[in-house]
Amino acid sequence: MNPGQGAESVGADAAQEQIARSLVYERTVLPGGVRVLTSTLPHTYAVNVSFLFGAGSRYESEELAGASHLFEHLLFKGTARRPTPRQISETVEGVGGSINAFTDREVTGYWCRMARPHYRAGIDLLGDMVLNSLFRESDIMREKQVVYEEIRAVHDSPGGRASEIQDQLLWPDQPMGRDVAGSVESVSAISRESMLEYLHTQYAASNTVIAVAGNVGHDEVVAQVEEVMGDLPDGETLPLIPFVDNLRGPQVKVDRRDTEQAHLSLGIKGVSMFDKDRHALGLFSVILGESMSSRLFEEVREKRGLAYDIHSGVSVYNDCGSLTIGSGVDPERAAEAVPIIVEVVKGLGESVTDVELSQAKELSKGRLLLRMEDGRSVVSSMGAQELLRGEVRTVPQLIGDLESVEVEDLVRVAERLIRPENTVLAIVGPFDSVEPFLSSLEF
Repeated sequence: MNPGQGAESVGADAAQEQIARSLVYERTVLPGGVRVLTSTLPHTYAVNVSFLFGAGSRYESEELAGASHLFEHLLFKGTARRPTPRQISETVEGVGGSINAFTDREVTGYWCRMARPHYRAGIDLLGDMVLNSLFRESDIMREKQVVYEEIRAVHDSPGGRASEIQDQLLWPDQPMGRDVAGSVESVSAISRESMLEYLHTQYAASNTVIAVAGNVGHDEVVAQVEEVMGDLPDGETLPLIPFVDNLRGPQVKVDRRDTEQAHLSLGIKGVSMFDKDRHALGLFSVILGESMSSRLFEEVREKRGLAYDIHSGVSVYNDCGSLTIGSGVDPERAAEAVPIIVEVVKGLGESVTDVELSQAKELSKGRLLLRMEDGRSVVSSMGAQELLRGEVRTVPQLIGDLESVEVEDLVRVAERLIRPENTVLAIVGPFDSVEPFLSSLEF
């Protein structure tokens, strides 16, 4: 059946199969080691291109904290062919596209979204930025000032600051617990020489994945990528700095500020992206706080009126992860809110139902399928999986992972993780002491 023919008669299962068939990934490894992945999406005029590298804050020493993020900024400052930032941005924006980048703990990515007739210019531009950036001293000094303001903006945001403190508590004295952007002090000490050394180590061919999604053919993408990136040298990259399990919870930290709300960030030690319980923990979080019908939303907002917003989420990394809950409440009711949140988290593991699990599966499958309608989500998913896991799980496989989870799996993961010694709480608000909150975590 062609799209649009008798669409009203297509059942949910048939629709999922139809979407899954359109998300077939093709993969080629270039002779130098660069991996190229494509997903042909015939229904869209947009082409999304993503260049991903195994680089981020988990590869940095204390002295280089923030180097990955600063490096990402500098690739937009100019190349030999495009010596100004404007010339870089106009290559994409001048034809209606968009371009940006991100740095995380384990991945740095550069992406652009272009109309089909112009996507080759996007691949050429990103390759030029990676291979030919100028790294002028004047650009480095100027961009450091920009990064300082980015760091200060997060610090000035009560919610951002609570998340920052939570990470420090969950992963003390290690890269996992540091701000990805580093600190003003560490960034100020990064030299041009270290930038170039970083380029020659982390931006190596075998540490590079290029993902493209749109109405394009795999062979034409591979041919252009080989032309643009075929000369990217390979070499030995810096190893990812391992996670150290040094949390001795429960831990509470208060950052006193005269805010109108108390910003809470509750963190619980989670699992890695390779852990057998990762799918169970993800569904646990959905039931806990990822929708307006979740337990936290019902109890904290609807029944008690304690918060406008409360939410949970799961993060998974190479060898560790977290379950987090965030909210903002009236400071006078914060001491009331924290034990209620803790009890909801603890109680879910003791009373999860088949109905809740079934609903969580349907919500998760629906979100997955809707994300796959967006080409940028497609390139992000397949590129990150290839880079971090060495394989790409298809939509049917991911749905199968969700379907395989049983109630007993959620009970087991709760018993494994929902413990006082795995728990931290960060609070930003008008408080002088942790005492009103510490006992709430000794459940």
